[in-house]
Amino acid sequence: MGTTDETTTLTHLLLPTTTTITKPPPKDTYHLSYLIHFTLGAGYLLPWNAFITAVDYFSYLYPSHRVDRIFSVAYVLPQLLSLLLIIFYSKKSGAHFRINLGSGLFVVSLVVVPGLELVGGVGGESGFGVTVAAVCLAGVADALAQGSLYGSAGELPDKYMQAVIAGSAASGVLVSFLRIFTKAVYPQDAHGLRNSAILYFIVGIVLMVVCLVFHNVAHRLPVMKYYNDLKLQAINDEKQEKGSLSGPIWKLMGEIKWYGAGIVIIYVMTLSVFPGFITEDVHSTVLRDWYPILLITGFNVSDLLGKCFTSIYLLENANASIIACFVRLLFYPLYLGCLHGPLFFRTEIPVMLLTSLLGVTNGYFMSVLFILAPKTVQVQHAETTATLMVLFLILGLAIGSIVSWFWVI
Repeated sequence: MGTTDETTTLTHLLLPTTTTITKPPPKDTYHLSYLIHFTLGAGYLLPWNAFITAVDYFSYLYPSHRVDRIFSVAYVLPQLLSLLLIIFYSKKSGAHFRINLGSGLFVVSLVVVPGLELVGGVGGESGFGVTVAAVCLAGVADALAQGSLYGSAGELPDKYMQAVIAGSAASGVLVSFLRIFTKAVYPQDAHGLRNSAILYFIVGIVLMVVCLVFHNVAHRLPVMKYYNDLKLQAINDEKQEKGSLSGPIWKLMGEIKWYGAGIVIIYVMTLSVFPGFITEDVHSTVLRDWYPILLITGFNVSDLLGKCFTSIYLLENANASIIACFVRLLFYPLYLGCLHGPLFFRTEIPVMLLTSLLGVTNGYFMSVLFILAPKTVQVQHAETTATLMVLFLILGLAIGSIVSWFWVI
């Protein structure tokens, strides 16, 4: 899908002015490289979705534990620590190796749950400890695989970052439809919860194996070889600055601080409402226990649409995008109206429309900032910059999950 404009843009981004490109990029035959990046984006978020979607199953097995809160901490802390290590020591290992390692660890973590069922190890403190350890392992795998994937995509043309981001949204949509399927098909008892959970993890294992294969196929494609060669040429022509690695990292943080601030604000706003508020604080006498499931599905579908829309129109004005992230804070008084406002505002249609709008804006502006930020730096720093954006994302998730408690104060 190489065009003259794309080639010119990449020449400016990837190579110093003394170097010129003599040929355009090869065609991405059948959009295979794009589809691979989309699949990888979906795959690396599915393990977390599997654990958190099966929370009813785990709560049944371990009723004395606050499973959802423990899982969140067990996943985010190892993810955050691992991502910091990757940022400061990324030059010690290549992204290709880290993604393969992360994919393998994902498979191991997902196998634990059905494995415990097979050996009769569910229930009791030992079973819970093993499950929490699997969640921690998935958090480490996420930092290795997803963090490195975003870093690699940051070195490529915009469409590949968009593919990864859209894929991550597709993961939420897939799990939402799985949840609808299992609720409609399986009885909501111990047996039904077990079958639902096993289905989530089997789908996750299969998709992770597919991702492992796809990732090792991707770098062999001619179009990927072309961009990798450009990166190597740029690095050889313009050596990285001397000094400690921490120096360039702090410099990069300064250059993308407003992009990062936008990402933090996006996810503080979103996570302080979704999924806690819409699953616990709003209710429907008509839809009953289907209401939160449909709201979550509506958000995930809208989030996917927002992330896909950047492939049609990309808002290249970074200042406007960052301002829009702060404007999204208006969702707070709007959702407050869903609790204490006029009667009509508290009914199903306004809440569904508001949640869909929350998803569209979350997906679109997150995608815009992730695409633009790596293009503001030299190519040898694009991978680190994209990984730093993932760090900002995780920070936003952590703060948003804390702010969500203010709805119940």
